[in-house]
Amino acid sequence: MFGSGPDTGHGNSGVSGPLLIPMRFVWPYGGRRVFLSGSFTRWLEHIPMSPMEGCPTVFQVICSLSPGYHQFKFFVDGEWRHDEHQPFVNDNYGIVNTIFIAREPNLVAPSFSPEAPGRSNMDVDDAFVSSVSEPVPTISDADLEVSRNRVSAFLSRHTAYELLAESGKVIALDVNIAVKQAFHILYEQGIPVAPLWDSCKGQFVGVLSALDFILILRELGNHGSNLTEEELETHAISAWKEGKVYLGRQIDGNARSYPRCLVQAGPYDSLKDVALKILKSKVATVPIMHSTSEDGSFPQLLHLATLSEILKCICRHFKHSASSLPILQQPICSIPLGTWVPNIGEQNGRPLAMLRPNATLGAALSLLIQAEVSSIPIVDENDSLLDIYSRSDITALANDKAYAQIHLDEMSVHQALQLGQDANFFNGQRCQMCLGSDTLHKVMERLANPGVRRLVIVEAGTKRVEGIVSLSDVFRFLLGV
Repeated sequence: MFGSGPDTGHGNSGVSGPLLIPMRFVWPYGGRRVFLSGSFTRWLEHIPMSPMEGCPTVFQVICSLSPGYHQFKFFVDGEWRHDEHQPFVNDNYGIVNTIFIAREPNLVAPSFSPEAPGRSNMDVDDAFVSSVSEPVPTISDADLEVSRNRVSAFLSRHTAYELLAESGKVIALDVNIAVKQAFHILYEQGIPVAPLWDSCKGQFVGVLSALDFILILRELGNHGSNLTEEELETHAISAWKEGKVYLGRQIDGNARSYPRCLVQAGPYDSLKDVALKILKSKVATVPIMHSTSEDGSFPQLLHLATLSEILKCICRHFKHSASSLPILQQPICSIPLGTWVPNIGEQNGRPLAMLRPNATLGAALSLLIQAEVSSIPIVDENDSLLDIYSRSDITALANDKAYAQIHLDEMSVHQALQLGQDANFFNGQRCQMCLGSDTLHKVMERLANPGVRRLVIVEAGTKRVEGIVSLSDVFRFLLGV
């Protein structure tokens, strides 16, 4: 679909390309055949634009452009046109539209040449319909405030104790077991995180998560690293945790230490307090603990609370009184929710990171850490969704010591996902999608399902990625934080 223009992001190979930001170009004025051309193709290539499903007079295409100043025009039924409702100037090519893309200094989003192995392991919603057939409704500030107050009041009235199941198990790890054994347990049990118990202190002292394994693999891949695969067999989790603070300073470049205190909650803490702890600490789960001793020693680990469980409580409570929350019927495209591919002329504070399936595993892990995201959509040359790579996928490499036979800069994301095809971290479908026209209520119900932490927003029909919305995004919006 795209040619070899230097700035379109579809002609590069490897991981050394420039920072590219996906931008949506829209021609809403009809036509039979519509193309896009501009300075980013040296005006030599005409990029085909596709009519939007359900609205054949609106054409669109997504291009990945480098930061800076760009000019463009539309070629509609053999005639050069510009959009009078977008910024334009008079140039050597006549009247052209313009766009300036600001550089995002804290995000590295490398571009990769298209090589789609043809694998799609996703849950596709067969009920996808057009998302542009009707004007997008808006919600008043008063209705938004009322909705947020009612959600906040509900969460404040209910406690973490209500999340406890009648029966079940919670897995904890001793800090003295070997790192390799610990990650093998995470893989075998199909869990992304486990609390750490220190018998000497009589306390839970932290958690072991997929991020730890990512950092360890990066250390193994670094030349001159003091960490060897043999040490993974013998070094205890406690030894790794002690060195993690220093490693963290190297990774984020800001000398910012990882928090030493375990983020936890009690069974009688409100659901709102638990949700806020998860959001502020940027963790996936918060252990619910209870101790009968005054000093809090030897606590009981009752549960691992997640935003998914809390969201399920909200959905269940308001299921038969949805009208009391006006925001529930709003399409997610009409509210400040999630991370989206910016429309032309819009500034997006956080560009949406995406990867090609032939991107190296090392590049994917670096992007997960630097962009501070838990997952990255894997797309083809048309930016249509193929799969998704998440932090928890990395734990599959702990099976049969697969990490010892790989090189991060030689294994592709596609190959890494194949290694973990049988892993059960998602407790169901690997990747789930939604439309921008879906209501907040529908999105919340999907995210309340166990194992689902985010939905990829796609265009109906083409599955072209338009954005991503996570559990954290929903709670930040509902609680106004």
